[in-house]
Amino acid sequence: MRINESNIMKLAVVMDPIERIKPEKDGTLDLLLSAQSFGYELTRFHTEQLRINDGKPLGIGRSITVNDDRDSWFTYGRENEHCLNDFDVILMRKDPPFDMEYIYSTYILDLAKMNGTKVINEPSAIRNLNEKVSITMFPSVTPPTLVTSNQNDLRDFINLQNKIVVKPLDGMGGRSIFIVEKGDQNTNTIFEEMTRNDKKTIMAQKYIPEIKDGDKRIHLVFGHHVGMALARVPSEGDHRGNLVMGATGEVRPLTERDQEICDAIGNTLLKAGVYFAGIDVIGDYLSEINITSPTGMREISKNSEVNVSDRFFEALHKLN
Repeated sequence: MRINESNIMKLAVVMDPIERIKPEKDGTLDLLLSAQSFGYELTRFHTEQLRINDGKPLGIGRSITVNDDRDSWFTYGRENEHCLNDFDVILMRKDPPFDMEYIYSTYILDLAKMNGTKVINEPSAIRNLNEKVSITMFPSVTPPTLVTSNQNDLRDFINLQNKIVVKPLDGMGGRSIFIVEKGDQNTNTIFEEMTRNDKKTIMAQKYIPEIKDGDKRIHLVFGHHVGMALARVPSEGDHRGNLVMGATGEVRPLTERDQEICDAIGNTLLKAGVYFAGIDVIGDYLSEINITSPTGMREISKNSEVNVSDRFFEALHKLN
């Protein structure tokens, strides 16, 4: 186990360059602001700065102070080499693409976890629970869903469902998502391009018309919801409930069905090592489980009395 020789709590965050984020929306910044308010000393790492040397998980990290200021949201300190086991907590917040370099970084974090540092989310969970495919563990709360690379499967599915959504398994932010209706002239072209002629596995789901009312982001903190959701209502002329694609955010209390979905999946995710997740709910159905770098916390804390990131650190401290 890690032994902290001082009373200072230390948190490392593995993330994309903080210089490039949108501070008014960025979920990692929100978590860092909360961590700082709870007394953590912060150090920032990039995945390419991590390595293993002689059995030790190491990295070049830079100390950082964060501010709730959209013009000046961080201040850097010194850059030093660290053993990752010098930290009490490591937040893995690197955005996709989820490529082999991403997986290699989780191996390094695995070693830090084995030596006693709390890694959130657990590296094994990040590897094993694809953010699209993982919903198939919970068929009672998901829409009819198909995962395949076979175009004939997709044609059978659209003939059965009449209107479907197709999306890549490695996408984020609403990119490359298509709505396809039975009889559309572009159907075959979309299936060919998405599957790369039967060589790439994708997901198809029955179209849920309630998307017009918003794609709800609901956060699960150690398996439990926080009572509020960020509904991302698509802009006129678009079908995607993603803020980066122009959707409008509305903070709402959870419905009874929302809570049922959270209760149905929360404990399973927690047992798998998912301590912080952002699930997506459309109408009465779970559509995605985001565990790499879920966002939406900033909008909820600014428009309600719930601070999701504070709830996370409160729960974390209760475990220790």
